[in-house]
Amino acid sequence: MKEAEYRDLGRMAYGECWEKQRSLFDRMLAVKAGTVDEEITPDMAGWILFVEHNPVYTLGKSGKQSNMLVSEAYLRSIGAEFYHIERGGDVTYHGPGQIVGYPILDLDKLGIGLREYIDILEQSVIELVADWGIKAGRIAGASGVWIDGDGAAARKICAIGVRSSRFVTMHGFALNVATDLRYFQHINPCGFIDKGVTSIEKELGHAVDFELVKEQLVNKLSEKLNVKIYK
Repeated sequence: MKEAEYRDLGRMAYGECWEKQRSLFDRMLAVKAGTVDEEITPDMAGWILFVEHNPVYTLGKSGKQSNMLVSEAYLRSIGAEFYHIERGGDVTYHGPGQIVGYPILDLDKLGIGLREYIDILEQSVIELVADWGIKAGRIAGASGVWIDGDGAAARKICAIGVRSSRFVTMHGFALNVATDLRYFQHINPCGFIDKGVTSIEKELGHAVDFELVKEQLVNKLSEKLNVKIYK
């Protein structure tokens, strides 16, 4: 079985975490290309980073600036940052109470393609929220995990946006656990104007153990990716 190292980064500003991501991503690519002598064992598939960000909005490489409904000056006035980044997808929000996962993984070592990888991320979250009594699923043509996806009250509980190069991944997913959903009012989340957002706590109507949710999600990813995740 392949292995991945789990790192819980706690609360961290987006820019600092982005640099950590890129450092690990570039390291994996360099080893894979044979341009560095550093040893990464054959069983080492990469790293899985979990983090909570300070309030920040990110726009994917193919996203539309018009889906930002307020100016960057306004975002600064409410203590939020803005980044235009290289992942797929449109605009989204990250902030406290949200589990942001950044798997930096060599999909070649896992024997899966990019589409299957995204399916695994989605399925891990679908099964996790099901364990909390929340029925969720997918919407055709829209990434992420949704509740009431076919109805007028469709709402996203987890956003997904991934970048890959030579089958090494970065960026990942953002699961709303106890997120302040008012921050999403400043954007068309993921480019949608007719769909909402939600969180585990919003759906349940009560607080949940954030650390327990993280632990459960690590276990789901380990199972679905078929990797041993160690600290």
